[in-house]
Amino acid sequence: MSTQRTVTIYQYPQCGTCRNALKSLKQKGMEVEAVHIFDNPPDSGQIKQMIQQSGLEMKKWFNTSGEVYKEMKLKDKLSQMTEEQQIELLATNGRLIKRPIVTDGTKVTVGYKEEQYEQVWGV
Repeated sequence: MSTQRTVTIYQYPQCGTCRNALKSLKQKGMEVEAVHIFDNPPDSGQIKQMIQQSGLEMKKWFNTSGEVYKEMKLKDKLSQMTEEQQIELLATNGRLIKRPIVTDGTKVTVGYKEEQYEQVWGV
């Protein structure tokens, strides 16, 4: 008997990529808790922990194609900011965070690529 794995997905419901990720996880029988990333972005502690668990560099966590990122001219500013400042910035505005983020408390993925989900989530 297999135990059902539960993951949390931080996503924006109107985002096509997020919808595809959610559908992929559910099709594989995973229990998914969806969190609206704009309304309830992860706090700085959660972000810091997820960054460590993901093994990704900090800039991979920013939604570099988003309007807010461009409006704030972060492309030029991030290199002058400390990691703590960048984490605080992500925690204050869910629109700055690349999505979807999926976590089970130990593993984390950012963005959605089918082959990455196969490797990490077995889906």
